[in-house]
Amino acid sequence: MLFAWVLLSFLSCTDWAMNAPFKSSESVLDTLNQTPPNMQFGFDLNQFEVKEKRIRRDDTFGDILEENGIDYPQVHTILDSIKGTLSMRKLQIGKKYFFLYSKENRLQPKYFIYLPNALEYAVVQLSDSIYGKKVVKEVRTVEMRASGVIESSLYETIVGSGINEELIYQLADVYAWSIDFFRLHKGDRFKVIYTEKFVDDTLSIGMDKIKAAYFEHAEKPFYAFDFIVNQEKGLTDYFDDKAKNLRRAFLRGPVKYRRISSRYNLRRRIAYYGNRIKPHKGTDFAARVGTPILATANGTVVKSSYTRGNGNYVTIKHNNVYATQYLHMKRRNVRVGQFVKQGEVIGWVGMTGYTSGPHVCYRFWKHGRQVDPFREKLPDAKPISEDLKVSFLEYLEPLKEELDCIPFYSTSDSSERLLSNNHQTPDEDPS
Repeated sequence: MLFAWVLLSFLSCTDWAMNAPFKSSESVLDTLNQTPPNMQFGFDLNQFEVKEKRIRRDDTFGDILEENGIDYPQVHTILDSIKGTLSMRKLQIGKKYFFLYSKENRLQPKYFIYLPNALEYAVVQLSDSIYGKKVVKEVRTVEMRASGVIESSLYETIVGSGINEELIYQLADVYAWSIDFFRLHKGDRFKVIYTEKFVDDTLSIGMDKIKAAYFEHAEKPFYAFDFIVNQEKGLTDYFDDKAKNLRRAFLRGPVKYRRISSRYNLRRRIAYYGNRIKPHKGTDFAARVGTPILATANGTVVKSSYTRGNGNYVTIKHNNVYATQYLHMKRRNVRVGQFVKQGEVIGWVGMTGYTSGPHVCYRFWKHGRQVDPFREKLPDAKPISEDLKVSFLEYLEPLKEELDCIPFYSTSDSSERLLSNNHQTPDEDPS
């Protein structure tokens, strides 16, 4: 069985129950006697009759209004009144919309609300002072904590425990040069402090970043702390508890959380060619079609082209020593002469050229000769400056203490502890 848990706030290493709020029996009774408002889209929906529907193929705003009890002259007036403030011309199939009816008049709706995505909605008042407006929802950045003990894979541990799946890819990126996530051991464990973005208090719209992490692999500890290295440009990097940069000048691979399907092998034999030796001078990373392919280091694009064998491919020159190449792309995203930064999307995984499945063949040159990047001692990323090192160590101290206080729970006591922490309020950072 797999286990990980999430704490929505962190009080201290002592029991949260000591700080739990107290409610008198009278205040509880008062609450039970009241119907709490159901506030959505700026309205208390308890005050309306609400009809929920979805946009169908070929629906227009005018047709929808007419189908719901508003005659054509009024439709024309509504469209004319919201012109210039709200466009309802592009309605997306399958998206939700609502009509709010006054409980005194259920023949004609009073408001129309349309939800094109999780971040915004449109409101049209359909009578009296007719108006239309687009409302962008407030996005809250919430600090989260998670920890887990691995019994099978990191993916199954995180996803099976209801933690945001994006945490897997961010952890793989942070520890790209420290830990091979495809060779984890049973009993490896982790804990993370990270931020996630929410709208409507509960709807996640994605992870923000990892602030601090601890990963114990083969009983060896690996710390990681996010730290701003350039205040002016807002650049950050990850360092361990000794202020050593966790990254290298090159990423470990061109796709995130990848699986190596074929390694660099000069003596590879292919059955299709009569079991003859056909050297493979690249490393194949299997991934789904459309997966972003990333430049593994800063450099200049010297080739962005197509050949029958390579399919769509890109070659990047990094300096006078190193160059990399990326084959079989579905589509390229860079042009010759363009300077790209490490981690920039240069194309997407495909099956063009000579390939039997979706992957990117990653080739690596050193002094003009193709080599295996996993056997090369590649240069470290730029170390932290001495000036910043003092600031980093001061910043690190309370964050490391906070991280160390997050416990690891065994499977047997997970249910009890998870329930006991459900009511806590998330720590909130201003968005």
